[in-house]
Amino acid sequence: MNSLAQETLKEYFGFDHFRPMQEEIVEAALQGNDVLALMPTGGGKSLCYQVPALAKDGLCLVISPLIALMNDQVQNLRKRNITAFSIHAGMQRKDVISVLETAAHSNCKFLYVSPERLETALFKEYLPGLGVNFIAVDEAHCISQWGYDFRPPYLRIVKLRDELPGVPVIALTASATPLVQQDICEKLSVDAENKFRVFRQSFERPNLSYSVFHTDTRINKIISVLKSVQGSAIVYCKTRKRSKEISELLNAQNINADFYNAGLPSEERAEKQERWIKNQIRVIVCTNAFGMGIDKPDVRVVIHADVPDCLENYYQEAGRAGRDGEKSYAVLLYDEMELDALKALPDMRYPGIDIIRGVYRNVVHYLQLPEGEMPGHSYDFNLKDFIKKFSQDIQTTLFGLKALEQNGWLTFNEQVFNPATIRFNIYKNDLYEYEKNFAEYEPLIKILLRTYEGIYDYPVAVSEGYIAHLLKYDIAVVKDQLRKLHLDRVIIYEPQKEDPQVMLTRTRIKTALLQIDTEEHNKRKSIFTERIDKIIDYIKDTDTCRSKIIGNYFGDVKMNDCGICDNCLKKKKSALSQEVFNKISDHLQQLLQTPTTAEEIFRQLSMYHKDHIWTVINFWVDEGKVTIEKNGTILFNP
Repeated sequence: MNSLAQETLKEYFGFDHFRPMQEEIVEAALQGNDVLALMPTGGGKSLCYQVPALAKDGLCLVISPLIALMNDQVQNLRKRNITAFSIHAGMQRKDVISVLETAAHSNCKFLYVSPERLETALFKEYLPGLGVNFIAVDEAHCISQWGYDFRPPYLRIVKLRDELPGVPVIALTASATPLVQQDICEKLSVDAENKFRVFRQSFERPNLSYSVFHTDTRINKIISVLKSVQGSAIVYCKTRKRSKEISELLNAQNINADFYNAGLPSEERAEKQERWIKNQIRVIVCTNAFGMGIDKPDVRVVIHADVPDCLENYYQEAGRAGRDGEKSYAVLLYDEMELDALKALPDMRYPGIDIIRGVYRNVVHYLQLPEGEMPGHSYDFNLKDFIKKFSQDIQTTLFGLKALEQNGWLTFNEQVFNPATIRFNIYKNDLYEYEKNFAEYEPLIKILLRTYEGIYDYPVAVSEGYIAHLLKYDIAVVKDQLRKLHLDRVIIYEPQKEDPQVMLTRTRIKTALLQIDTEEHNKRKSIFTERIDKIIDYIKDTDTCRSKIIGNYFGDVKMNDCGICDNCLKKKKSALSQEVFNKISDHLQQLLQTPTTAEEIFRQLSMYHKDHIWTVINFWVDEGKVTIEKNGTILFNP
């Protein structure tokens, strides 16, 4: 193994050893190979580009569509004294210039860029001077129109390679089918010559038990599961309203829960997330806005109260359970009405040209964009206000926007979060005089200088809520004082912004002239229909190992039965004679009147095979009659 890479891992991240497959990926990247890495959620994908980039001179250009994740990565790198910046939709031109100037003339190691920024004249102007050593493509499945989250701006990445000849690419994703894997490599290859080395971790999760339950009363089953499996939990549901309702019902049953969705203010989201990470909240009930980039290894159970529309999403979300290697559960609930609704989804998700044109017309009118308006500028887009003004339902709007995005007419980002940024704009001697004359602002100025490194050199992302916490001020007071310092030209203050963003990617035209590629549109619809069929097949299959179904879907055909999913447990139970099953059950009921460890159970029941004992325990857990406590002890419910 490259000793420099090993030293880099230890110096910056404090690890003595790489995780499985990280070492091979880093070695391949350092040898100058193009690399595609398929690693499960929580598998340590970021280190696969961060270590080789730090081991070489120059800057790593990281392309990511997730602004919140970009900001988290930048802050995490800075905490390790690694210089990093980000450029994304919604930033002012002057701030983009400031970041590019600093990145080009400093020891910057990582520049995170949203894909729609790649072909702007401003970015191209600075690109040659950035000294790029690697191109990292996060969420690489977004480049494939056959993937579940196709984003046309990703197709521009290959043009970037023409500007940076010889610079290797490290593409990373947690989930991609064989078709999508091939498409990623081809779309990122220069002159269509695919030289990618593909690394894929096994999709086996030997500690994660998958189960599927048909139920007409979701909340009762959720309560039963949470009472059976103690410890930290996530409950995923499809709507913001439902996340709040389920949270309230759980609290009514004395289960400590809170809700999280993209409609909440960012400070509130951050507070809820932090409380859950610290185990001050046991259960977070959320939409799929929650979870990306969160490192919490001790999640014991993930429950899906609603069925996701594809195995890709389900695998990523369910995979947030048990990252510490301890026994954990992934539970999916459904009813027949929901499956019927899923089957009808492709016609809604891929609307006809008339609906797409109608959404386009309403968007450009809402933004007051005249014909001939040039592309490239981001606009705040209040979704609730738009729907109210044009009397258009939310699903038609969102699916119409997605179709316009996939056909290259605009980009729409519903979950844009631009944190507040501050840069000092005054000479230090003048600042000293200002503090003497306006003493009431001195505590705030001191906190900013002590807390945020580099705040004199470039715009630094800050948290008004955290500043208020440090000063023990009300957040409204902090914001008022920051605005005053801005008006007095002491600082340049850009308040936090969370409005969704729309950006035209083609010149604004007459609605009647708008066209889409019908053949490609229909093919994407067909592949989406296949994904719906696969998640329904997963639910309806009561024989095949759940882990094997998932692994095979992603091309991992060498998987063994997991032995712990609901289907495997049924097989084991059937392999047991009813007599032995009943005898073990009787012993367990006596033993588990008080909390007992698995080791003690095995010792007391040494006359039976351990696998048989676990089969019975897991069966009773699924039935809600046995509880596994947070500390791992097991108890029979009265």
